[in-house]
Amino acid sequence: MLLLTKSFFFYRRSSSRNNNRFPSKILQFLAFLLCFPLVTVTVNAAISGPCSNCHTMHNSQNNSPIATPTGPNPFLTSGTCLGCHAQVGAATNIVDSIPQVYHTGSDLAAGNFAYIAGTKGSGASDSKGHNVIDLFGQNSDEALDMAPGNSSGWFASPAWHFEVQTDTHLTCAGYVGCHGNRVRVGSAPNYERGVQFLKGAHHGNVDGKCDTADTVANSYRFLLGIKGLENPTDKWQNASSASHNEYFGAISPYDQSEAAWASCNQCHFPAGSVGTGVKPISSTISGFCASCHGDFHKIGGTEGGIGGDITSPFVRHPTDIVIKNAGEYAAYTTYSNLAPVGRTTVPDNPSAVVTPGSDVVTCLSCHAAHATDYPDMLRWDYNNVCSAGTANSSCGCFVCHTTKDD
Repeated sequence: MLLLTKSFFFYRRSSSRNNNRFPSKILQFLAFLLCFPLVTVTVNAAISGPCSNCHTMHNSQNNSPIATPTGPNPFLTSGTCLGCHAQVGAATNIVDSIPQVYHTGSDLAAGNFAYIAGTKGSGASDSKGHNVIDLFGQNSDEALDMAPGNSSGWFASPAWHFEVQTDTHLTCAGYVGCHGNRVRVGSAPNYERGVQFLKGAHHGNVDGKCDTADTVANSYRFLLGIKGLENPTDKWQNASSASHNEYFGAISPYDQSEAAWASCNQCHFPAGSVGTGVKPISSTISGFCASCHGDFHKIGGTEGGIGGDITSPFVRHPTDIVIKNAGEYAAYTTYSNLAPVGRTTVPDNPSAVVTPGSDVVTCLSCHAAHATDYPDMLRWDYNNVCSAGTANSSCGCFVCHTTKDD
């Protein structure tokens, strides 16, 4: 239905005898509208509420700054990425409808950066997650100086490809980050980062099924180019076998020996396109992880990747590989958030059913994106619950390898 605002009907009263009637031009316009069927206009209301929930005009109120943790910020935002999504002292995973990445409550689907600092869990450890400089500062990771799986020189030419993948530059959004446009601005070690790389994404956010992924706004979790289904019921959470995110996967990782690999467009959006900067391969979540951890995902190449092809034996655990509908793998039929699977078609709704022979293994089948309480960002305590031959439903390995704990 066409809605007319109050301001449309406002008119100045006069001393005329018709001062209590609509002006004739308005009446004519309303009569014109009645000649046509009612039209429903759908508006993408990704953001609701007062503008001041997110923006401040001058970063000043009562002679005090508004923006947190520092400001002023680009696009007049009243908070940086962390000012909104890592609110100081947060005890719950969602604050005022804003998902939190650093808190002491129950974890969201991507995990919780608080495990790295030890403000939650069994103690601080650099190995528990991605040490983003937004939270922990540069050179905060004493365990690593570059992304694991990036040792083959995959980013070695030009030289800055290799340099920016080092842990000292890892950030939430921007060229050396995960979210938004991953375009190079500035130079090491001060590559720009933050909300400017997410311009328009919150206002245009596609909430739920993201199967186009050609802008930041319509990509899964603002991971440009990634497809998937954002849990429509328990938002930002993998709550149960029937209520969870759905990750997009493929039946084969990329083959570095292919001729197409020589093209820059394999890893970068072409100049003038909607997206900018680094792009994922095949729009899968594992392909996205591969933009830093290439050796763990590819076929062939200098380090061999997972092996020479998509059949066993593998030299590294495969991703974007179909779960076999045979042997021990055929028994994985009920979705487990301890070892999530990927779908080769983005579904309309989450499903509690796993289909061996169709569904696939992804990087997120074993790891969380932000951090967990376990080494290497694993979803489970591998050191204490994954002894082969010992029945333990808390070991994610046994979710797929169903006979190994017999």
